[in-house]
Amino acid sequence: MKKLLTGNEAIARGAYEAGVKYASAYPGTPSTEILENIATYQDDILAEWAPNEKVALEAVIGASVAGARSIASMKHVGVNVAADPLFTYAYTGVNGGMVLVTADEPGQHSSQNEQDNRNYAKFAKIAMLEPTDSQEAKDMTKLAFEISEKYDTPVLLRVTTRVCHSKAIVECEDRNEVEIKTYVKNTKKYLTVPMHARILRLKVEERLQALKKFSNETNLNYIEWNDTKIGIIASGGCCSYAKEVFGNTASYLKLGFTHPLPDEKIKEFCSKVEKVYVIEENDPYIEEQVRILGFNCFGKDLFPFCGELTPDVIRKAVFGKENPALDCDQDKVVPRPPTLCAGCPHRGFFYTIGKRKNLLISGDIGCYTLGFAEPYNAMDYNICMGASISAGHGAQQVFAMQNPAPMRTVAVLGDSTFFHTGVNSLLHVTYNGSNTITVILDNRITGMTGHQENPGSGYTLQGKPTKVVDIEKLVRACGIDQVKVINPNDLKAVEDALDWALSLDEPSVIITRWPCVLKKFSPEDKEEFKGSFTTRCKIDQDACIGCTKCVKTGCPAIYFDKASKKSSIGLDCVGCEVCLQVCPKLAIQKEEA
Repeated sequence: MKKLLTGNEAIARGAYEAGVKYASAYPGTPSTEILENIATYQDDILAEWAPNEKVALEAVIGASVAGARSIASMKHVGVNVAADPLFTYAYTGVNGGMVLVTADEPGQHSSQNEQDNRNYAKFAKIAMLEPTDSQEAKDMTKLAFEISEKYDTPVLLRVTTRVCHSKAIVECEDRNEVEIKTYVKNTKKYLTVPMHARILRLKVEERLQALKKFSNETNLNYIEWNDTKIGIIASGGCCSYAKEVFGNTASYLKLGFTHPLPDEKIKEFCSKVEKVYVIEENDPYIEEQVRILGFNCFGKDLFPFCGELTPDVIRKAVFGKENPALDCDQDKVVPRPPTLCAGCPHRGFFYTIGKRKNLLISGDIGCYTLGFAEPYNAMDYNICMGASISAGHGAQQVFAMQNPAPMRTVAVLGDSTFFHTGVNSLLHVTYNGSNTITVILDNRITGMTGHQENPGSGYTLQGKPTKVVDIEKLVRACGIDQVKVINPNDLKAVEDALDWALSLDEPSVIITRWPCVLKKFSPEDKEEFKGSFTTRCKIDQDACIGCTKCVKTGCPAIYFDKASKKSSIGLDCVGCEVCLQVCPKLAIQKEEA
C-alpha cells in the first residue's frame, strides 16, 4: 500500500509498523504532527501530550523499562529540556526499544535559536539515524527500534524542517505486533547510583565500539560511484540538495547512520575522489571527522555556517551563481509580518500594557511573543519556555536593590507555557519573595503550535475527558496570595488589574481568561463563554473622524482608507469589542455576525 506522507506522518507510520505501544511529546514546530499522527493509531498506541519535553521523555523511558517499544518526539530546543533523563538512560540502556525524535530547524523559521542536535548523540554516546525523505523516515524509524534493542541503547532519530514537512510516496506495511518484554528487576542496570553508574560508563564505551562496527557495515551508509573528480559527503535533507546541484557529475557517500560515523567508509570514499565536499547544515559535525581522519575537504570554509543549505545556496557557494528566477518589482511586495489574529484575547492586554511606562516586560515562547511588535511594543526580552517568570524575578530583585527602584517587572506567559516550566519559576518567586507581577494568558489551549490540548483544557490528546487543572488554584498552591482573573477583552478590567498589582509589594498573578479565537470550543467552553463571537463590529462611516485609534489596536480586521480618511472593519471580525472601547466618537457598534 502506498501513501503520500510528510516526513512527520511517515515517522508516525514507522512507529505504528514497528509495534510501538506508548508515545509522548510536547508540541513544537517542526515536530508537532508526529505525535498527532501517532495518536490516530489509538487502537494500538497510547499517545499522550506531556506538560514538557523532559516529562515526555521520562514517561517514554518508563514505558521502555517496563518492556514496551516507546517513542518521544520534540523540536530541537525541547531536547535541551529533556537532556537530563536522556544522558542517564544512555548509561542504563533499554528493555523495550526507545527512540527519541529531534526535529531540528536550520534557518530558524519558528524558533528562538538554531542548534545542531547531532551533537547530542555524540555527547550522550547513543546511536543516531538521519533520514533524507519520507520513505526513509518511516523505514529508519522501524529500524531504530531494532538497533535500540540489539545494542541496548536509546536511538536519536534526527530530522530537519524540510524532511518533516515535505511529502513523498511511502510504501506502507502492516504492523509488526511486538510483544511487551518481561520486566525483570535489575538494579545494577537501572539504578544509577555511582557504584553502578561507574560500571555502566564502561559498558557505554563497549557499546560505542559495537555501533561503530555496525556503522561501517550497514547499508544505511553507502557510496554511489559516479565521476570521481568530485566526492560529496552528506546526510539527511542535504543529500537531496546536493544531488539536485551535482547530479551524476559527482560521487556520493550518503550517511543515514551518523553516530558513530563510519570511519572506514569515509576513508575509502575520500581516498578515491579528487575533491571532497562535506555538505551539512549548521555545525561541521561530519567535516570534523573527515579532517580527523586526515583528509582535506571543503566544508564550512565554503558553505554558510548557519541557515538551510538549499540547492541555490550550494550552487552559489560552489559555482558562484544561482539558477535564474522570475523577477519582480520588490517595491510592490507587501511585507506580511506575523500578527495576532482578529479577536485574539491577548490583544486587549498588550494594547493596554504597551501604553504603560517604567515597566520591564519579561516575555516567553508562544504566539503572545508577538506582543513585542508594533503597535504594542509590549515585550522587552524572552529566553526560553517558562523563563519569563524566573528571568523577571531576577530583574526585579536587581531593581529592588536600587533606591528608588527604577521600574517594576511584569512577566508574561501562556497557559501551556505555565504548565511547561512556568510553575517551577513561580515557586522561585514565592520562595524568594520578589514583588514580580506575573500575567498568565490563559487562552484555553496550546495556541502557537496548532491548538493542542494541555492540562488545562479538559481533554487528552486522544479525546478522552480528563481532570482540568485549575490555574488559579495551582497559582495559590504555589504560595501566591494575590490573584485576579479577568477578561482581557475588557480594557478597563485590564487597567484596573495592572493598577492593583503595581500597588502591591508582594508577588501577584493576573490570569487573563478567554479562549483562543481559533479554538474549537469544548462543551465546557461553550457553556462558560456563552454568546462569545456571535457578534461583529461595524464602523459608522458618518461618525468616524479618521483618528486611527482603532487601527492602533493592531487588529488585522481593521483597515484605514487613505482616500476617504475613514476606518473600516472586514468580515474577519469576531466581535471582541476592543476597538469599540477605544473609539472616542462611539462610531463602532455591534451587530449580529
